[in-house]
Amino acid sequence: MSTLEIRGLTVTVDVEGGVKEILRGVDLTVRSGETHAIMGPNGSGKSTLAYSIAGHPKYTVTGGTVTLDGEDVLAMSVDERARAGVFLAMQYPVEVPGVTVSNFLRTAKTAVDGQAPKLRTWVKDVKEAMGALRMDPAFAERNVNEGFSGGEKKRHEILQMELLKPRIAVLDETDSGLDVDALRVVSEGVNRVKENTDVGVLLITHYTRILRYIKPDYVHVFVDGRIVEEGGPELADRLEAEGYDRYVGAQA
Repeated sequence: MSTLEIRGLTVTVDVEGGVKEILRGVDLTVRSGETHAIMGPNGSGKSTLAYSIAGHPKYTVTGGTVTLDGEDVLAMSVDERARAGVFLAMQYPVEVPGVTVSNFLRTAKTAVDGQAPKLRTWVKDVKEAMGALRMDPAFAERNVNEGFSGGEKKRHEILQMELLKPRIAVLDETDSGLDVDALRVVSEGVNRVKENTDVGVLLITHYTRILRYIKPDYVHVFVDGRIVEEGGPELADRLEAEGYDRYVGAQA
């Protein structure tokens, strides 16, 4: 069992004209086997939360704590966070020219586990995971995300999650840019990882459509850098019907 605990997290970012506060005191706990959906309007700070957990240098943590099983995540480098079991599926996966998917995945697995996986077992695991995600085996020899469609990039993110087996997975708008079929395949991949590894999932999204496939245990409404309401799956249904106006109006 693992626990990611966030307490009083405040984060700023440098913008043209000065420093802007994005997160204004976030409290959140994600445990193994739980799925937490973070929903909110554009610009509310959802992605900032994801990248702050992962250690993106653009964001400056000015207060609060983030711990994983009692260990100080904020004191760790980005690679140390990954080895500790924190995984980030990016909203906009980057291209890595000159590095094939197969080399990238095996190098990442070796770095996270501290030893290289046995080749025969590894090749079998990669083929099975790619097959389940309906990825052409030829993708293994293509450069990471180079020339990939939006759906192919997101499938590759979930392929990494399935093979690296993190303790806590932060999925930053994994549903953006996906058609209905790709959304279903990606969601099935997340559910499969949850069933096989008991990973804790922090799912960031604008829309409820992905929650039809990935059922959240908890829903948190994020507005203006804060969590303004929390509830169960029924809260997502209300947001689908009513939108965020009541929260945005209250903040204003």
